[in-house]
Order: sequence, then structure tokens, then C-alpha cells
Amino acid sequence: MTIFTPKTEDEIVEALQWALSENAPVEVVGQGSKRNLGRPLQTEHTIALSEYSGVTLYEPDELVLSAKAGTPVAELETLLAENGQAFQFEPMDYGPLLGQASGQGTFGGLLATNLCGPRRLKSGSARDHVLGVRVVSGRGELFKSGGRVVKNVTGYDLSKGMANSWGTLGIATEITFKVLPAPETETTLVVRGLADDEAARAMAIAMGSSGEVASAAHLPVNVSGRVIDGDLNGDASTLLRLEGFAPSVNDRAAMLKGLLASAGTIADVSGDTSRKLWQEIRDVIPFADGTEQPVWRVSMVPMEAYKLVASLRMGAAVDAYYDWQGGLVWLRMEGEPEAEAVRALIKKYGGGHATLVRASTSLRAALPVFEPQPAPLAALSKRLKQQFDPSGILNPGRMVAGV
Repeated sequence: MTIFTPKTEDEIVEALQWALSENAPVEVVGQGSKRNLGRPLQTEHTIALSEYSGVTLYEPDELVLSAKAGTPVAELETLLAENGQAFQFEPMDYGPLLGQASGQGTFGGLLATNLCGPRRLKSGSARDHVLGVRVVSGRGELFKSGGRVVKNVTGYDLSKGMANSWGTLGIATEITFKVLPAPETETTLVVRGLADDEAARAMAIAMGSSGEVASAAHLPVNVSGRVIDGDLNGDASTLLRLEGFAPSVNDRAAMLKGLLASAGTIADVSGDTSRKLWQEIRDVIPFADGTEQPVWRVSMVPMEAYKLVASLRMGAAVDAYYDWQGGLVWLRMEGEPEAEAVRALIKKYGGGHATLVRASTSLRAALPVFEPQPAPLAALSKRLKQQFDPSGILNPGRMVAGV
């Protein structure tokens, strides 16, 4: 087994060209924080980008940051925070959920898995903020897409095309992202004691108001005690995050409290505690228990999500909580995941897609980890793979068996 740890872009090209010459499939990783997510690979060789690290451009006044693919995201977030800025899509850290240390994710992995967080409804995901990439394709060829400014383009937007490709199309060597000022003030309203269906309605009211809610989530009673050291007192908690200048946040909080006065008792969580709360929701800390119990990430119609959970609980032991106003559901199941049953219920309740984020190696090999694509889209994905990686040497089978 060979592990390549390139320190330059030329060495990445050389490693891929060697793999091509030997017809040797390779696993592409940063520091391996998401290695146990997706179908398990059967490759003898690895290209690890952990030594290919460093910021190549940061212009705070221009709101632009470029870095090499192996740069830790935590390092970049520290740099941005020192300048009062942030990745507004607040990329999640899969490490704790997958049994790894936090802070190990890399810049390349951020783009390849299209990370985002609780602010998704307002700020989108990584693909909405990427400006440009340098990529080595599976043909062993280096190409550049995009640049350092936002502009209209014609043809393929390959910068966004690399998002959610999971290292199957090419190796991004350098990435440029748009960054934005960090919010001056943050407060979270906590509506206590709501059932899942009541929470769905309350979140819909809040998100449809003029309160400019940045994030909305609901933690049922069996989940709420597992965040911010139990400070939510184990009560079912419906959470509404407000951000911006302090006077505006205070006025909007007062308005929302009046709007939701009949929903239940409303408390405030502010500052660092609020930030920690949303970080733990983002990183699925309630289910980061060191086990391999199956965890699903389900994206679906917000007002239908609680119905899915209720139906699943009729036949299995399921823990769940809701982010993105209910549009994202995190499920932890006690028994083996029944992929067909989960996906059939999602279809029944308005449609969506489900990813098996955590499970044993044997289960991830046996089940479709990612949502199966309709035949026309699957054919298009296969042709795209053929264009970028005709020999199939990059993370083969990571997303779909045989591709």
C-alpha cells in the first residue's frame, strides 16, 4: 500500500499520473475526518493532502480567501474570526459524529462534500460561496475554473460542479471562497415544551414573519438535554436564531415573542452560549456518542418532517431532531437501518432524500448510502464521471457502486 503525501501541486499531478500509468485506483483524503462517510473503498493507494496546506491569499477588505486543499477549516475559521469575518454558510464538522476529533476537516473536503450548517436557509452551502478552484482531474490534467470575483459565466461552472462530488471527479488543489462579516450580535429565542407538530407550525410562523430569523430548529425532549451541557433543562426546545446589530436583534426578538406568545414559555440564550448551541446542532453532537448506531440525514418538506418521524417510531426506536425549520431531520436508529422503508416514507410525505451518514462498514457496503438517482440523472452523473475520470481511479464506488 502506498500513501502519497504531496507537498506541492506538481506532486499531486505526479501522483495522479502515476496512478493512471499503473491503472491503480486511489483514495483521496485530507486528514480523513469523513473517511467513514459514504461507501467503503477498496483501494490500495491513498493520496493524503494533509501536508499540502496554507493560505495563499486573504484580502479582508475584498472579502476573499484562497487556501490549499489540505488546510484545516478550523485554522481558516480562526483567521477569519480575528478579522471579524466568517464563512456565512457555517460548514459543519462531521468528525465528532464519525468518532473523530473535532477540527480535522480540510478546505478541500469542505468543498467536495458541499458542507453547510443551520444558516442554510439564509446563506446556502459551500457551492453558493465558492469563487474559483484549481483542480487535477482523473486524467492527470490541471485546470482552473472561476476566479476571485463574483461574475456571470457561460458554459459549465466547474467550481460549483466540484461541490458534492466527494473526490470522484478531481482533486481540488486550491480553492477561493467569498467570506462575509461575522454577525455583531446573536440571540436565540427558546420556545419551551412544544410537541413536534406544534414546533413545525411555530417555526413556519417565525420564518414567514419580518423577524429575519437566521436559523430555526427543534429539539424534542429526549434530545434537548444533550446540548450546551444540559442548560435547556431537558425541555423540548424550539430555537430561533436572530443575528445582526444589537438594536435590530432586540426589536425583532420582542416582535417574535409577541407573535408566538400563545405557543409557550419563551426564554433567551445569547452570545457565546447561543453560538455553542448552534455549533452543537450543526455538528450533530446529540448523536455523537462514539457508537456506530445508524444516523440518517434527511432533507424533505419542512411541514411533513414530523410525520415521517412519527411513522418511523411506530416500528422502530428512533431519536430525531429538526434543523432548517424542519427541512433537515437527523435520525438515530437503534436497529439496522431499513433504507427502503425510510426512503418510501420520505416519498409518501412530500419527497426528499436521505443519506446514511453513520453505520458500520458492512452496512455501508450493503446499502445505498446516498439517495439513488432517477435513471436520467444517474446516466448524466456517469457521463460526467467518464469525462473527468475515464479510468475510474478517483474514490471509485464512494458514492455509487461501480462508478
